[in-house]
Amino acid sequence: MPTDPLTPQPAANPHPTAPPAPSAAFAHVVYFEPRIAGNTGSAIRLAAVTGARLHLVEPLGFDLEESKLRRAGLDYHDLAVMDVHPDFDAAMAALPDARVFAFTAHADTVYTDVAYRPGDVLLFGPEPTGLPEEVMAHPRVTDRVRIPMLAGRRSLNLTNAASIVTYEAWRQQGFAGA
Repeated sequence: MPTDPLTPQPAANPHPTAPPAPSAAFAHVVYFEPRIAGNTGSAIRLAAVTGARLHLVEPLGFDLEESKLRRAGLDYHDLAVMDVHPDFDAAMAALPDARVFAFTAHADTVYTDVAYRPGDVLLFGPEPTGLPEEVMAHPRVTDRVRIPMLAGRRSLNLTNAASIVTYEAWRQQGFAGA
């Protein structure tokens, strides 16, 4: 049956030959209470291209259907694995045996000093505040970790920071699946 040229047609799958996301993530990227849709969209793309699993801890500062989220994630939403958790304890319960590395500008351990293992949690706080002290003091947090920056600089963009660490963890695991 011919289609009506005035009726919008579903978009073709942009990744018809792409394999599905790995069943076991090499790392879990956790965004605690993210507020900026574009950063989360970029994190969806990061998860899709690396095989990391993205976890969002509510409340979110945007609607998951927001156009900025979709635009930043481009057409990678179908290739990423993402979970949304009602609170931090629920996120930790979903990852019961994982080591948890909380990223902050106020830490002694540098991200390259960590020997990452499969299933580690890479925990990031919202812009512009970062992780609250009560989250960093949570008993599940293995260590506080920082990404070096020049003096007098406040912070990196959230997904830029997550990308740096995610790629280091993946590199240490031999870029499995690439």
